[in-house]
Amino acid sequence: MPSTHTKLLPHPAIEVEWVGASEFEAHRNGGPRIHIDGDSKAAPSPFDTLLAALATCAATDVVSILAKQRTPVRALSVSVEAQRVDATPRRLASAILHFSMAAPGATPAKAGRAVELSVTKYCSVRSSLLTEIPVTWTIALKE
Repeated sequence: MPSTHTKLLPHPAIEVEWVGASEFEAHRNGGPRIHIDGDSKAAPSPFDTLLAALATCAATDVVSILAKQRTPVRALSVSVEAQRVDATPRRLASAILHFSMAAPGATPAKAGRAVELSVTKYCSVRSSLLTEIPVTWTIALKE
């Protein structure tokens, strides 16, 4: 439950349309579509999409934070390892985000702080998950 000081903002509706088998198209009204496959055959599964959203959300913040620190990112990739609970619902139990980036002038401390701020403070996807789900990270800073 949001605190009494939290202002709630509406988010555009997401439409999901069944296209056959376990496949769906998701989109905002008038926005680009993403294909999602519950069987992970023709497209990422809903769970894969959740992990991709977590990684993308965190990575977006890292790029922004490092740009503000005048150490712009030249390359960035994130690999996500996750564990799921072995019971229904097979929800996320933990995730590790492995960041690999090239940001000229960024020190390990700066890169680490950018990732920490992203994951613990700014990433709305991370903040939307259960708080008891650990989300940790590693960082490889490349030349």
